[in-house]
Amino acid sequence: MGWLTDPFTSYAFFGRAMLVLVLAGGICGALGAYVVVRRMSYIAHGLSHAVIGGAAVAAVLKINLLVGAAAWAFLSALLIDRVGRRRGLYPDTAIGIVTTTSFALGIAIISSVRGVRLNLESFLFGSVLGVTEPDLVLAAVVSGVVAAVLVLRYRPLLFTTFDPEVASAHGVPVGRYQTLFALLLTAGIVASMRVLGVLLVAAAVVIPPATARLLTDRFERVLPLAAGLGAASAVPGMYLSWYLDLPSGPAVVLVQAAGLALAGGGVAARDRLAVRSAA
Repeated sequence: MGWLTDPFTSYAFFGRAMLVLVLAGGICGALGAYVVVRRMSYIAHGLSHAVIGGAAVAAVLKINLLVGAAAWAFLSALLIDRVGRRRGLYPDTAIGIVTTTSFALGIAIISSVRGVRLNLESFLFGSVLGVTEPDLVLAAVVSGVVAAVLVLRYRPLLFTTFDPEVASAHGVPVGRYQTLFALLLTAGIVASMRVLGVLLVAAAVVIPPATARLLTDRFERVLPLAAGLGAASAVPGMYLSWYLDLPSGPAVVLVQAAGLALAGGGVAARDRLAVRSAA
């Protein structure tokens, strides 16, 4: 059992990184349940790319990278909503326009502006080596806020997710709740990007709820199951990252993908057995 405990006893940052990964996985899984139901998985992918632009601008202005990334991603989410409402444009088109432009701007700044230095590999794919106590505090605060909002505003968020037009007709301020969800998703991405990497946060948002959706059709079960799967995948993912010398983001996503494959295979086997029993 030494291989389980040695990283904790030998390196102080390992425990912090593990906890941040667990919290990040839970945040992404919970928010992803709404993203998957809305069939807007691409928005998580897009916002995670948009973070690059915000981080680069923050580096130029010499302000905190997380603050810059969060502000930029949130503004990108609002801009996506505004562009998507224009005649002839659809939400997926708006996501593509805003987020790829932001990503391109970030890469251009990093490549051309002197004095702007970002560890692109760890930024894109995540790294447990750079996890600090402020990262842990940020992940804990964001997870607490996300959990509180999803519990206290469960019904209106669910209503606006499944049928925004009917929700609006019943007096629910749909625009306000869409903005609230965009803020939550942005906070979740920023809190997770240190360990998951900006390119792989989207996978952590999509795969656990997709797995949960295979296992149950009821959203009230999908939500906690997705959060649980996201958090649980962090533990084997962390050990894979450590012992195979992999970036933490890919390691966690590979574990989640394996879980999805197992769930899909189990469901398929159950359905075949049910057909044979009925025959």
